[in-house]
Amino acid sequence: MTPEGVEAWLRANPDFLARRPALYGALQPPRRWHGPVLADHMEAMIEQSRRETARVLEAGRARQSLGARVGEAVLALLRAADALECAAEEWPALLALESVRVLAEAPPRRHLAALHPGEAARLLPHSRPVIRPATGCTTLHGEAAPVVAREALIPAGPGRLLVLGAREAVLLPAHPQPLSFLGRALAARLPA
Repeated sequence: MTPEGVEAWLRANPDFLARRPALYGALQPPRRWHGPVLADHMEAMIEQSRRETARVLEAGRARQSLGARVGEAVLALLRAADALECAAEEWPALLALESVRVLAEAPPRRHLAALHPGEAARLLPHSRPVIRPATGCTTLHGEAAPVVAREALIPAGPGRLLVLGAREAVLLPAHPQPLSFLGRALAARLPA
């Protein structure tokens, strides 16, 4: 396509860029201001850049916030006499989450929900944290299931899962490293 052909097509479709504001980030702005229409386009390019910058900053803040909350949860775990009690009773507030549950392929007991044999491997086939939109599963979140919008399933030792549920997706950003550390810390405190 020739530059003239592109120009003709854009003239025939004047709202093309307005319907695709992300393209402004790929365009080089003009060097001078030449009237209100050009100023509108430059303003749209600047606005798109601002939105992208805000998104990157928000993701960074969420990642940093999660790391700090995980650090506080691990410190509480180190002080706790009972790791399961700490996870069930202290971690929801420390992590700012609606649901924190430990599930195991073992008989249920206080602060430990039961999974069927092989279910941990089925839920986490690669033994890595999974962060996803919530499934609404009461097995995973108990009575908090209806309000959980985002969930994380984290390995916590053989046949065990740490399951986190957040009302707001931003509280569980898609950065598994801090959550993996949290699962390993819990696994270290639980009997084999």
